[in-house]
Amino acid sequence: MSGYRVKRVEALIKEALSPVLIKDYQEASELLTVTRVEMTADLRTARVYVSVFGAADREAVIARLAQGAGLLRKAVASRVKLKYNPQLIFVLDLGPDHEARIDELLERTKTT
Repeated sequence: MSGYRVKRVEALIKEALSPVLIKDYQEASELLTVTRVEMTADLRTARVYVSVFGAADREAVIARLAQGAGLLRKAVASRVKLKYNPQLIFVLDLGPDHEARIDELLERTKTT
């Protein structure tokens, strides 16, 4: 039953963070997307995976999010009622980059 609770809290945090990131942390030329959230079993730490499109320096965007983690944590606390407000750790999600590379390689093999 604890696995279900962790998955449910992950979904709630993802749902709470997405609009806040778009509204307050996304610049005009960027697109930020929360791809997934992974919680520890004690629900005190959330690793938030973010895809960044259109930014020249994606690491700088992640650093900007890490710098504003306190405010984002407060925003999550106001939307999701939990016993403990989880610490947020932002990680750049490289999944879309890997998918694009695989697609490129597949297209290259089709043309030869």
